[in-house]
Amino acid sequence: MTTPLSRFRPRLLWVLTLSAALTGCATMQSHDKLATDMQTAGRSGGIPAAIAQLESTAKTEEEKTALLYNMERGELLRMDRRYPDSTNAFLLADNKVKEWEETAKTNPSKLMGTVGAALISERLKVYEGQDYEKVWVTTRLALNRMAVGDFENARVDIKRTHEREAIIAEFRAKETLAAEEEAKSKGATSGGKELNGYPVETLNDPEVLALKNGYSNALSHYLAGFLYEMLNEPGLAAPGYRKAIELKPDTPVLEEGLRGLDNRTGFTWKRRQRMTDVLFIVEAGDAPARKPKAFTIPVPTGRGMVTASISYPVIEPSKDALLTTISAAGTDLKLEKVVDVNVMARRALKDEMPGMVLRGFTRAVAKGVLQNELQKRGGLIGGIIGAAASVATEQADDRMWRMLPGRVYVARGYLPPGEHLVSVNGRQLPQPIKIDGQYALVPLRMYDNSVLTGDVAMLGQLPTVAAAPQPAAAEPAATVRTTTTTTTTSRTRVVPKAAVKSTSTAPAAKN
Repeated sequence: MTTPLSRFRPRLLWVLTLSAALTGCATMQSHDKLATDMQTAGRSGGIPAAIAQLESTAKTEEEKTALLYNMERGELLRMDRRYPDSTNAFLLADNKVKEWEETAKTNPSKLMGTVGAALISERLKVYEGQDYEKVWVTTRLALNRMAVGDFENARVDIKRTHEREAIIAEFRAKETLAAEEEAKSKGATSGGKELNGYPVETLNDPEVLALKNGYSNALSHYLAGFLYEMLNEPGLAAPGYRKAIELKPDTPVLEEGLRGLDNRTGFTWKRRQRMTDVLFIVEAGDAPARKPKAFTIPVPTGRGMVTASISYPVIEPSKDALLTTISAAGTDLKLEKVVDVNVMARRALKDEMPGMVLRGFTRAVAKGVLQNELQKRGGLIGGIIGAAASVATEQADDRMWRMLPGRVYVARGYLPPGEHLVSVNGRQLPQPIKIDGQYALVPLRMYDNSVLTGDVAMLGQLPTVAAAPQPAAAEPAATVRTTTTTTTTSRTRVVPKAAVKSTSTAPAAKN
């Protein structure tokens, strides 16, 4: 018997389908477009224009405290040398990551509940940040603190970086297992055979496969070693240097950090040190974009096997030219690439892809069943509505921290205190850089057609060579000649032979 309710059900189903599609589309704005607009503003009007463009997109309090918004904003403010504001933005982002960490430790199944992503679109998932981005937040906080001389809080941030990596590792192992079990229950199998036409070579090239994981980076651990060394804690510095070498083997500057540690932190060396131990961190380019691309997979429906369109993100390899040399005070230091964010992003995508494929399969099955039901109840119009809703909501997640640099290089060596003109790959910086103390960290960012110089972090004092007393006006000429000879001799001891010999085993003395 046909009832008003039964006649209404197909229409209700259509309305719910369209409602879900439209609601999903309203919350699935493209971050790639936002980032492109932001970068375009920055190139035409400078970093302040990029900040203004980004801030114009956040209207509500929820949007202003969102993870991705504050990661992008924190990076732009850092590039503008507004360190307190940058740190505040990164702390807001860090709070979101802390919430994720707490849930990952106490209720991991809650994070694995991807109902919206499974049934409608990946972009409906709450953005938790890429794993390497979570690690970069604490690394950026540490660098900001060092720039303003807050070394104790930088030390805390470095420690949290290591703890964060351990939480990520444990959670991802659980997540992968849960995704495989969920998919198997619905008839899917893991692996890449569902990805017809996907450029798997972008995920399987040697650089991507060489990474230990998708979240640890050598810079964070080398920075830990350098900071602990600055704070005269060689016992904690050694593990940082050792981990950096493990993550980026066969990198001379990283190896020398560990090899020369005992000599550099010894009392005799510090007493004789006459030049500043300088670490250059040179960042270049931009983090890559995730570009959505449609692929087809076979899914079972009431009409038998059909081909469904699924959207997955693709990251193209970087083609930026490598940096090789930084020069200052007549010394050439070799720049060593220690982080490639493009490679890390592709490794993160590779690790995420099995779960993404399995969710895509689940989503395609659900949409196929819905489309089949709509066509059965509403005929051609119902089928068209279902197909339109499916296409409208099938968009790959393109959210990523786009203002991160594309590559990070380090160089380390000894330079005399004072102001120095610096050049990178033969390109001279517009302003000299001042260094002093036992240790200095110089951050540089090659951005578009400019070089952004951050505040130099300096710690410790070099031993001073006592100057001979100046001669009195009434002293005999012979006494004056003797004093002059003594003064000249003391000046020649500004870098004693013992110190010069020691620098041969210090970082970058080969250069």
